[in-house]
Amino acid sequence: MKFFIDTANLAQIKEAQDLGVLDGVTTNPSLMAKEGIKGQENILKHYVDICNIVTGDVSAEVISTDFDGMVKEGEALAKLHPRIVVKVPMIKDGVKAIKYFTEQGIKTNCTLVFSAGQALLAAKAGASYVSPFIGRLDDVSTDGLTLIEDIRIIYDNYGYETEILAASVRHPMHIIECAKIGADVITAPLSAIAALLKHPLTDSGLAQFLADAKK
Repeated sequence: MKFFIDTANLAQIKEAQDLGVLDGVTTNPSLMAKEGIKGQENILKHYVDICNIVTGDVSAEVISTDFDGMVKEGEALAKLHPRIVVKVPMIKDGVKAIKYFTEQGIKTNCTLVFSAGQALLAAKAGASYVSPFIGRLDDVSTDGLTLIEDIRIIYDNYGYETEILAASVRHPMHIIECAKIGADVITAPLSAIAALLKHPLTDSGLAQFLADAKK
């Protein structure tokens, strides 16, 4: 399973990259704003800065919600760097844009997916990634992991090559459960990825080893 980090923070991206397990980055306008990145020119430069840190795909999201606007933005984003994946919302014109980008050889990430039907449409349009938001489903008392299971079955039934990118991952058990189900990718904050390192028996065992070494 691939590990993406969901942030626009360059220091966190570099820390995850240095850890040796990072496969890519997802970000969006909200995450850019959180880092104080404002203005189109600065946002585009920031995407390039991210691409220069990592060795995998970097999802860059369009702002437009109409077909022509998404195509114009997406083509400009794709020209920024070979690692850019154009992130497109799961709406009617978004599906049309995904089909267009696929025909142009531009990789896409269909975002804001909350149902198996939406994931099926994205795959049929040729999306490179589909991003079901499991944490947000959990927030409304719906099991987000069940959605991952449903998408996995559908994609395996028909051999769709679209990768399941589990998004809105909140904690390490989300990551473990997604790995068990067979999600191709998870995107999570650095805190959730780093939490996989922790176990009290590791800590106590290491403390014992060090204590014994001093004797």
